[in-house]
Order: sequence, then C-alpha cells, then structure tokens
Amino acid sequence: MIDPGPLLEQMRRHGLEPWAEQLPGQLARVEQERAHGDLDRWRSVLDALPQLPVTGVDLGGSQVSVAGPRPLESEQREKITALLQQLHPWRKGPYQLHGIHIDTEWRSDWKWDRLAPHIAPLAGRTVLDIGCGNGYHAWRMAGAGAGLVIGIDPTQLFLAQFLVLRHFLGERWPVHLLPLGIEDLPPDLRAFDTTFSMGVLYHRRSPIDHLLELKSTLKPGGELVLETLVIEGKEGEALLPKGRYAKMRNVWFIPTPDTLVGWVKRCGFNRVRVVDVTPTSTREQRSTDWMRFESLADYLDPDDPGRTIEGYPAPRRAILLANG
Repeated sequence: MIDPGPLLEQMRRHGLEPWAEQLPGQLARVEQERAHGDLDRWRSVLDALPQLPVTGVDLGGSQVSVAGPRPLESEQREKITALLQQLHPWRKGPYQLHGIHIDTEWRSDWKWDRLAPHIAPLAGRTVLDIGCGNGYHAWRMAGAGAGLVIGIDPTQLFLAQFLVLRHFLGERWPVHLLPLGIEDLPPDLRAFDTTFSMGVLYHRRSPIDHLLELKSTLKPGGELVLETLVIEGKEGEALLPKGRYAKMRNVWFIPTPDTLVGWVKRCGFNRVRVVDVTPTSTREQRSTDWMRFESLADYLDPDDPGRTIEGYPAPRRAILLANG
C-alpha cells in the first residue's frame, strides 16, 4: 500500500540513510509475511475514494480537517461515509473530511492539548512517533511545523486509515506511517530530534529495554515525549497485573510517576520531569458510531468507577519529558 520513494528522499536529507537503505526490504517482508487477511478489502476502499478539490487543510485544530469549495452532495457524502465505515474501528482522532465528522473512540486532541505547551517547539524537527495508531498525532506534529514525521505502528488497519487521510489531505505534508514496530528500526539510529512513545510502555515486557530503545533513536540532547499508564504510590512501586488490566491482555508494568522517573534516569536520560498526570475519563475514551465495540465504560467496575473491572486502580496517564 506504500510507495516509499518520496519518504526515502526525505530520510536521506534528515540523516536517516541507514534506515533508508533497509526500508524497501522491510516493507517487502511485511507485504509477504505479515499481510492481514483484510488487506485486499482495505485496498479496495482506498481505490474507491473519489478525488476531491481542496481549498483548506487544518492541522492545528482539535479536528484534523480538510475542506473543499462546496459541501458534498448527500449521495456522495453517504458513499464516502460508507467507505470509511469499512475501516471500522476508528480509534484515534477526531477528523473532519469534507464535512464528514469521524468521531473516534479517543479524543486524542485532549492528550495533545496536555502535552503541547511543555514540549520543545517542533518547527523543523525530525520526529519519530512510535505506536502512532492511524497517525492523528503525527498530523498534529506536522501542523506544529515538524520538518519530517515518521510514525510506526504494525497494525495494518491503522495504515489504511492513515492513507485515507493522506488521500484527502494531499501528498505535500512531511508525514509518513510505516507498518513496523520499534524492533524493526536499525539499532543506534540517533537521528531524531524528538521521539514520541505514547501508550506503548505498559505493553512492553521489559520497560527498561523499551526506554533504552527510545534513547537509541534520539540525537544527543534530543527530547523524549513519553505517555503511559501510572498508578498512585511511592517511588519503587509498580503494578504487575496478574491477568488482564481493564480487559487488556498485554499490560505488564504500571509504575508510579516517581518509579517511572527513576526508570528513565537509570537509562541515562537527563532533565527528566513529569508534566501531567490525568485520570482517563469516559468522555475522553468512549464508544461512538465510528468505534462500536466496548470502550472505557465497559472496562470499569460499574459499582466503583475508580477501579477496573478486575479491581485494579482505574486508568490514569502521565506525560514525561526527558532529554537523551
């Protein structure tokens, strides 16, 4: 689904030659060895999308949006909506595509609003977004002036959703999504000015190894933006769920904020600081017409929303910044 040519040129200009050399082979292996069974159906959705004139793109508002010279006619609007619904579930957003509001499960703009005042200005920076989902935050990074944004996420449905956005927003934006995981990156790249890892750490069996991987992506002095689940408590404490956490199977370690700071410092980062801790609400994560499966309200104890259905503390998320 990806033509890597334009990205390869940009990677070489941004000090990513070692990865650029490997990338075509990586994408070919994904196509051959990891292709999702619905890939052909998703491609057919992309092929059926009409080309529409664009008079405005907004990457700076809460909704990543694109508009044309006039509203869509009802028949065309219904056709495009039906096509986009074939890429259900839409997790990250929101988006506004020629008047079609994609009301995603997450109000991802709320997270952006919490972190944006604290991070180093992104103007001209080379940015890596790990576990980027369908790329909502990557578009916001471009809206903040980033020179190149590369998002990685192995979930191929998210890639299809991203390509929908690229179809409507146009090719001129320096935003790319690759169906890869962090383990696919060449070691010791040390090429990014800013690396984001949001909603990933608690899914890693070894959080320390993940933090060291993140450090290896950054130029000296580059900034890490880390967002993850935390619990209340003292330094040195962390929750290791016995089974599922909020119905998620692959949650390994949820530290306290002070424990998280200690982990990050131990991995050699400096200027480590937690800039936000916010409980996740059922207004920020919820079921919608664009994500019709269970969501946060179904993961909490109906008699005590301060606990998960398994009896653990309900989700709260911290944003931590550090420099490599």
